[in-house]
Amino acid sequence: MLEMVQRIRKDMPRLGGRKLIYLIKEMYTGQIAIGRDGFYDLLRRNGLLVRRRRNRVVTTNSFHWLHKYPNLIRDLKATRPNQIWVSDITYIKTDEGFLYLFLLTDLYSRRIIGWKLADNMGSENAVMALEQAIVNANGLVRGTIHHSDRGMQYCSGDYVKILQSNKMRISMTENGDPYENAVAERVNGILKDEWLYEMNLKNKSQTSEILDQIITLYNDNRPHLSLNYQTPNMVYHNQTTDNLITPLKCKPHNELKNEHVNHGQD
Repeated sequence: MLEMVQRIRKDMPRLGGRKLIYLIKEMYTGQIAIGRDGFYDLLRRNGLLVRRRRNRVVTTNSFHWLHKYPNLIRDLKATRPNQIWVSDITYIKTDEGFLYLFLLTDLYSRRIIGWKLADNMGSENAVMALEQAIVNANGLVRGTIHHSDRGMQYCSGDYVKILQSNKMRISMTENGDPYENAVAERVNGILKDEWLYEMNLKNKSQTSEILDQIITLYNDNRPHLSLNYQTPNMVYHNQTTDNLITPLKCKPHNELKNEHVNHGQD
């Protein structure tokens, strides 16, 4: 059992216990007879429970003169892919300074559909992430609701022009409450807490290469509780078969020895 945990944690080093036991039982159907409590006890005895980090840097400047839009998704539940996209920006610390990751996520499937890593928070980087997302959706975005915070990047003329030219609807948070864009922030947190914080990131080039691998693992291999333990790409593409776990080339720089549980809520 511990060997199975180590195999999965090699690629997803801070994956929560519930997802771990699900993957193990899926890989060894009928051969595993252990309950959740017994599994957590096993992880605890071997120093394999992980602590969820709390660390936040503000990347949103909503005090600007650009036009802001109302929240269109407050009481709306996504029922299909490309119905609602959520976007956010997060920082990544490297030896050469901070980098900024622009992400767009499909709300229904939790699939990361567009991203851009940059050394500044300019709106042109948000535009490139959006353009990538539209390409990845094969341009099938007419009527898609694009939801974001009220940051300057998402209110900029170039960004809004692309949304409008593709007949996408614009939605923004209204009260500065992080719960108004909770899924976008949660996806950022998963990438950082379960992968990036465990790595020694040196520069933009290396971080970009690592992110490409991590986002592939996230989309193809990481099960979500909110998706009934399916992966984002399985839900986005309406697949029913499991994907094989593929190796991540860049290894974590330290062993996990924390004594608190990361249950993992997504």
